[in-house]
Amino acid sequence: MADRPINRDKCRILISNDDGIGSPGIQVLETIAQGLSNDVWVVAPELEQSGASHSLTTRRPLRLKEVGRQRYSVDGTPTDCMLLAVKRLLRDHLPDLVLSGINGGSNVGEDLTYSGTVAAAMEATLLGIPAMALSQDYHGNEDIPWQTSEAFAPEVIRRLLRLPWPDSTLFNINFPGVPAAQTAGFAVTSQGQRAIADNLTEGVDPRGRPYYWIGPVREEGEVEPGTDVDALAGNRVSITPIYLNLTNVPVLAALRKVFE
Repeated sequence: MADRPINRDKCRILISNDDGIGSPGIQVLETIAQGLSNDVWVVAPELEQSGASHSLTTRRPLRLKEVGRQRYSVDGTPTDCMLLAVKRLLRDHLPDLVLSGINGGSNVGEDLTYSGTVAAAMEATLLGIPAMALSQDYHGNEDIPWQTSEAFAPEVIRRLLRLPWPDSTLFNINFPGVPAAQTAGFAVTSQGQRAIADNLTEGVDPRGRPYYWIGPVREEGEVEPGTDVDALAGNRVSITPIYLNLTNVPVLAALRKVFE
C-alpha cells in the first residue's frame, strides 16, 4: 500500500467499471485518465454487471479478450476484471492507481453494498493498489450530465494523489446530477443512509407465471447532514473515504466480556 503520494508523472492507471466496456462512462473516464497519465489500461466487463457487488465467477472459466490497444474485456464481474488484470495481465508491472467508473447513476448510502463499481475499487484495495470509485448522478429520465464528471473528476483525482494513501481505504466519489455550472463545490462526506421505499413491481408473464422486477431506488424522508446523500442533494461533489475493515471496534470490548 502506498505510504506516500503517488508519482503522477509515472503513474500506470488501470480502469474498470460495472456498466461494461462499451459504456459511455468508461469512455469519459479513459479520456480523463489519459489527461493524467500516458500509461492507461482498461480491463472491464464484456457486458453490464450493475448490482454484481463484490462477486466472483467460480463455476466456469473466464475469457480475457483484447479489444484495442491496452483495452481488454472479461466475460465476468468487476471483481473478476481486477483479479485478471492484477494477477495476470499486468503482474510484471502493476498499476499504481485503479479508477472504477464512471458509473451511470450515483453510488451513495446503501448502494455501496450492491455496487460493482465500488466492488472493483474494493478488490484493487484488497490487492494493495490505491483505488477510487467514480459515479455520476442523474435525475429520472434526464440525460446523464457526463460533462459534470469531465469538469470535476480531474481535479478530485489530482488532489487525492497528493495524499499519502491510507491503508485499506478507497475513495468513493459522486458527482451531482446537474450541469457543471450548477455544481456547488466539493464536500468531504461520510457514508449516508436513506429511507428507501419499496420498489418491487409484480406482474404476470405471457405464460401466466408471476414475476417480480426490482426497480430503481426511490427515496423518502430527510437525509443526514454531512453524508454523501446530503452532498448530492446540495449539488456538491461528494468524496467519501471507505475503510474495508468491517470490524465494529467499539463493540469488541463488550463482546469479549460476554464470551470470557
